[in-house]
Amino acid sequence: MNTALWIVAGLLAVGYLAGGVAMLALPKERFRAISDGQHYVDDFDAGAIKAIGAVKVLAAAGLILPALFDIAPLLVPLAALGLVLLMTGAATVRIVRREWRYVPVDLFFLALAAFVAWGRFSIAPFGG
Repeated sequence: MNTALWIVAGLLAVGYLAGGVAMLALPKERFRAISDGQHYVDDFDAGAIKAIGAVKVLAAAGLILPALFDIAPLLVPLAALGLVLLMTGAATVRIVRREWRYVPVDLFFLALAAFVAWGRFSIAPFGG
Protein backbone atom coordinates (compact mmCIF):
# COMPACT_ATOMS: atom_id res chain seq x y z
CA MET A 1 0.00 0.00 0.00
CA ASN A 2 2.89 2.35 0.78
CA THR A 3 4.18 1.98 -2.79
CA ALA A 4 0.75 2.69 -4.27
CA LEU A 5 0.41 5.79 -2.11
CA TRP A 6 3.85 7.04 -3.20
CA ILE A 7 2.98 6.47 -6.87
CA VAL A 8 -0.37 8.24 -6.66
CA ALA A 9 1.09 11.11 -4.63
CA GLY A 10 3.95 11.44 -7.12
CA LEU A 11 1.62 11.51 -10.11
CA LEU A 12 -0.63 14.05 -8.42
CA ALA A 13 2.38 16.18 -7.50
CA VAL A 14 3.67 16.22 -11.08
CA GLY A 15 0.26 17.10 -12.50
CA TYR A 16 -0.55 19.81 -9.99
CA LEU A 17 2.95 21.26 -10.20
CA ALA A 18 2.66 21.55 -13.99
CA GLY A 19 -0.80 23.08 -13.79
CA GLY A 20 0.16 25.43 -10.99
CA VAL A 21 3.30 26.65 -12.73
CA ALA A 22 1.28 27.27 -15.90
CA MET A 23 -1.26 29.29 -13.92
CA LEU A 24 1.50 31.32 -12.29
CA ALA A 25 3.64 31.86 -15.38
CA LEU A 26 1.06 32.50 -18.08
CA PRO A 27 -1.30 35.45 -18.43
CA LYS A 28 -4.94 34.53 -17.90
CA GLU A 29 -5.80 34.75 -21.60
CA ARG A 30 -2.88 32.53 -22.62
CA PHE A 31 -3.71 29.99 -19.93
CA ARG A 32 -7.30 29.83 -21.15
CA ALA A 33 -6.09 29.32 -24.72
CA ILE A 34 -3.82 26.33 -23.96
CA SER A 35 -6.67 23.91 -23.47
CA ASP A 36 -10.23 23.45 -24.54
CA GLY A 37 -11.27 22.77 -20.94
CA GLN A 38 -9.97 25.94 -19.30
CA HIS A 39 -13.06 28.10 -19.81
CA TYR A 40 -13.64 28.27 -16.05
CA VAL A 41 -10.98 30.98 -15.89
CA ASP A 42 -13.56 33.38 -17.32
CA ASP A 43 -15.23 33.35 -13.89
CA PHE A 44 -12.07 34.46 -12.05
CA ASP A 45 -9.84 37.50 -12.23
CA ALA A 46 -6.12 37.16 -12.96
CA GLY A 47 -5.21 37.40 -9.26
CA ALA A 48 -7.50 34.51 -8.36
CA ILE A 49 -5.96 32.39 -11.12
CA LYS A 50 -2.50 33.14 -9.72
CA ALA A 51 -3.70 32.25 -6.21
CA ILE A 52 -5.10 28.91 -7.41
CA GLY A 53 -1.81 28.26 -9.18
CA ALA A 54 0.10 28.96 -5.97
CA VAL A 55 -2.16 26.57 -4.05
CA LYS A 56 -1.51 23.87 -6.63
CA VAL A 57 2.28 24.35 -6.44
CA LEU A 58 2.22 24.28 -2.63
CA ALA A 59 0.03 21.18 -2.62
CA ALA A 60 2.40 19.43 -5.02
CA ALA A 61 5.31 20.22 -2.73
CA GLY A 62 3.28 19.14 0.31
CA LEU A 63 2.53 15.75 -1.21
CA ILE A 64 6.21 14.82 -1.58
CA LEU A 65 8.72 16.99 0.26
CA PRO A 66 7.67 16.47 3.91
CA ALA A 67 7.88 12.69 3.58
CA LEU A 68 10.98 12.77 1.42
CA PHE A 69 12.92 14.87 3.94
CA ASP A 70 11.13 13.44 7.00
CA ILE A 71 10.17 16.93 8.16
CA ALA A 72 6.57 17.15 9.41
CA PRO A 73 5.30 14.19 7.34
CA LEU A 74 1.80 14.89 8.69
CA LEU A 75 1.70 17.60 6.02
CA VAL A 76 1.37 14.94 3.29
CA PRO A 77 -2.22 13.88 4.12
CA LEU A 78 -3.07 17.48 4.94
CA ALA A 79 -1.87 18.55 1.47
CA ALA A 80 -3.97 15.76 -0.01
CA LEU A 81 -6.99 17.00 1.94
CA GLY A 82 -6.33 20.46 0.58
CA LEU A 83 -6.47 19.01 -2.92
CA VAL A 84 -9.76 17.31 -2.07
CA LEU A 85 -11.15 20.72 -1.15
CA LEU A 86 -9.65 22.33 -4.26
CA MET A 87 -11.15 19.67 -6.51
CA THR A 88 -14.51 19.94 -4.77
CA GLY A 89 -14.47 23.61 -5.70
CA ALA A 90 -13.33 22.77 -9.23
CA ALA A 91 -16.15 20.27 -9.72
CA THR A 92 -18.63 22.78 -8.30
CA VAL A 93 -17.49 25.45 -10.75
CA ARG A 94 -17.79 22.96 -13.62
CA ILE A 95 -21.33 22.03 -12.54
CA VAL A 96 -22.39 25.67 -12.21
CA ARG A 97 -20.94 26.38 -15.66
CA ARG A 98 -22.63 23.22 -17.01
CA GLU A 99 -19.29 21.87 -18.24
CA TRP A 100 -20.46 18.30 -17.62
CA ARG A 101 -17.75 16.80 -19.79
CA TYR A 102 -15.03 17.80 -17.31
CA VAL A 103 -16.77 16.94 -14.01
CA PRO A 104 -15.69 13.26 -14.08
CA VAL A 105 -12.06 14.32 -14.51
CA ASP A 106 -12.29 16.63 -11.50
CA LEU A 107 -13.95 13.87 -9.47
CA PHE A 108 -11.22 11.41 -10.51
CA PHE A 109 -8.50 13.75 -9.22
CA LEU A 110 -10.57 14.34 -6.09
CA ALA A 111 -10.73 10.57 -5.53
CA LEU A 112 -6.97 10.18 -6.01
CA ALA A 113 -6.27 12.93 -3.49
CA ALA A 114 -8.78 11.39 -1.07
CA PHE A 115 -7.02 8.04 -1.47
CA VAL A 116 -3.68 9.61 -0.51
CA ALA A 117 -5.23 11.43 2.45
CA TRP A 118 -6.99 8.29 3.69
CA GLY A 119 -3.96 6.11 3.14
CA ARG A 120 -1.51 8.45 4.86
CA PHE A 121 -3.81 9.14 7.79
CA SER A 122 -4.85 5.57 8.51
CA ILE A 123 -3.42 2.75 6.39
CA ALA A 124 0.25 3.66 5.90
CA PRO A 125 1.10 6.80 7.87
CA PHE A 126 4.65 8.01 7.98
CA GLY A 127 6.48 7.43 11.25
CA GLY A 128 7.89 10.26 13.26
